[in-house]
Parts: sequence; C-alpha cells; structure tokens
Amino acid sequence: MRPALEAWLARCAADAVLRRAASGLRTGIGVSCAGEPPVWLHLGEGEGRRDEVTIAAAPDAWARLFAEAVPAPGWQSFGAILRLNPSFTVVGAAEAVAPALAVLERMVELARPAADPLPAPPAPRDYARVEGRFVAVAGPGGERLLSTLVAGEGPPLVFLHTAGGDGRQFLHQLADTGLAAAWRMHAFDLPGHGRSGTTPGWSAGAEYRLTLADYRDWCVAYLDQAVGEPAVLVGCSMGAAMALVLAAERPDLVRGAVALEAPWRAPGRRTPLLADARVNPQLHNAAYVRALLGPQSPPEFRDEACWIYSQAGFGVYLGDLWFYSEEFDGAAVAPALARGHTPIHLLTGAYDYSASPESTRTLAEAIGHATFAVMPGLGHFPMLEHPDAFRPHLLAALADIRARTS
Repeated sequence: MRPALEAWLARCAADAVLRRAASGLRTGIGVSCAGEPPVWLHLGEGEGRRDEVTIAAAPDAWARLFAEAVPAPGWQSFGAILRLNPSFTVVGAAEAVAPALAVLERMVELARPAADPLPAPPAPRDYARVEGRFVAVAGPGGERLLSTLVAGEGPPLVFLHTAGGDGRQFLHQLADTGLAAAWRMHAFDLPGHGRSGTTPGWSAGAEYRLTLADYRDWCVAYLDQAVGEPAVLVGCSMGAAMALVLAAERPDLVRGAVALEAPWRAPGRRTPLLADARVNPQLHNAAYVRALLGPQSPPEFRDEACWIYSQAGFGVYLGDLWFYSEEFDGAAVAPALARGHTPIHLLTGAYDYSASPESTRTLAEAIGHATFAVMPGLGHFPMLEHPDAFRPHLLAALADIRARTS
C-alpha cells in the first residue's frame, strides 16, 4: 500500500488547485497504513517547524478510497471521513487542520478516480430575464435595503438561502424558463448577506447571531412588504428550517413549503474557526461546505457553490449557525405542522451529513402528512451543486402544492 500512498501524494504535490489552497501554509500532512511510518506531503518551503496532520487507515480502507469513483456516503470527502468514517484516524490540532482544510478536501478528491456527473437532461434557462433590485423592507431594528433577485410570472415562490449564503444560490432556478412560466420567483439576501449590506451592529463591533425571532421577522417583513400575498417557500438548510418555522407560526403567509436538507436537529455545525482571524475564511469556510457536496455534481457547479462562501462577510456563517445549529428544533416545530394543512415536502440529498436523510426522516414522521424523499447522488446544496438533477424533485413538489392549493 505504501507505493499507492506515495503515488497519491505525488499527484497532490503536482496539483495546481491544491497548491493554490496551500499558499502560505507550513504544514506536514502524513498518511500511513497499518502502523507503518507515514508518507509526508510537506506544504511550504524551507526548514523549521510545521504543523502536522496525520491520517491513518488499514489497507482495505485505503484501497476502497482509491478505487471508488462514486463513493458511498461517508467516503466522499475529508469532512465526511472525519465525522462519519471510523475506518480512518485523523490526528491533528484544530488549529492545524483548519488552515489546511481546503488542501485536505482536495486531497480526498484526488484520491479517487474522477466520476462522471450524475446524468440529467439540461433545462432551458435564460439568465437575462433574472432581475436584481433593492427593496426597502422594515424589519427587526428598522428599515434596510435588501437585495433580491426576481424572475417569472404567476403566484409567488420565495427562495430562502442557506447559512452563510445568499440568493445567488437559486440563480439557476430563477433562470429556468419552465419555472418562470409558472411562478413569480424571489430570492432575497438577509441583512449581512450578498448585497444586503453589513450585519446588524457591525460598525459598533457587535457579535452577529441570527436568532430564530429575527430571522422569522425578516422573512415575514419581506413576504408582507415585497411579495404581498401568501407564497410557496423553498428553503435550503437553515432556509429549510425557517420555511418550516414560518409554515408552523404564520400559515397565513405560506401556501406550501419545500424544505431542502431540513434537519430534525443539527448540533455541532458551529465552530469558532469559521470566524477566526488566524484562519482564511475564504478557503476554510468554502471547504467546510465543499465536504457536503455530492461527488457526482459537475465541477463547475461545485466550485460555484463554494465561491459564494468565499465571498461571505466575516462572522456571517458562524452567526447564522446560531439559528440552524443551536435554536432550530424539529420537536418544537413538528406539532404545529402536524395540526395544520400546509403542504410540506422534505427533500434531502443522500450525501448530506449536516441534515442527513435519517434526520429528515425523523422530522417527516413527526409531521405525519409531510412528503419525504432522498435525492440520490446529491448533497447539502442540491439547487446549486447540480440544478438539472435537482429539477425533477423540485417540479414534483411544486406540482403537488399547486394541485392542493389552487
């Protein structure tokens, strides 16, 4: 197995994407098999102290990692291996792993053969018809100019972005000419996200934490003031959680909800390293979400999903996760949804470990009447990582909501 490990590290050392991610690092990454001395990939020039991260596994685990172009969940990324895969032992201080996270994710991508993208027919899209504008919305703490993308004609469909993301995550749905013929679509950026200015209190040095109450009230304000009538909500991750909160607490504003990657609970996603001055958030935070993407998603869409995270404001991702990882609780939301009649569709990617299929299934069972489906081959950002493979799942959910609420 040692020759295979050496060949892998040689590929890593020659990879331009990995070298870019390693800029400025002084880190040694060692890989070993069955107790043998590690083979090292040394990042950074010259002699002197390097941070160290080691990864060890038995021969059959390494062989599986190197052989499977389409890996099973738990084998698709460094993040998944670290959290889900007991076949590997990773040793290294968090302060060493975090700066090298983009490198470690790229190493796992380079370990396996390249996979063909998940097949899906391309949808017709017209990006020129997507309009960007600013809308003055009075919400918690006063009026703000919120950036929003709009497209299409028909009853309103409002997209809610993920923690640390913005409305661009739904650009490919907004440009979809089939969706635009049936729905008036909105994708707005919360304060502090995308083009909607800074986080509340930024100029005074205030810590940003997105609470359930503030998040809910901003969404209610947008629905009331910018949409003006009940809408279908399509949210992903924290946006999915909020779509369910709104369906439970403000069913007068919600015709139906499509919750993508909705958890029962999502503890442990908050880490202070998401907003640590010693760690480059443009690399680290993008790699933190890259681990959640399906390995058969086309490379250009995987990169687009990560690029949005590389552009987020400092502390925004960490602050958003206060709602998603600390406050949201399916047990608190499900009873009201179970008593109501709002159509609920829960869709979760097979590769998601932040809101795993098992977690979403628990939520669906607690609601009772919710429809639940696992999306094969997709991860935590289905609308962006592979818009065409995601499209049939979305169309089916929207068709059901329209049929039940017309």
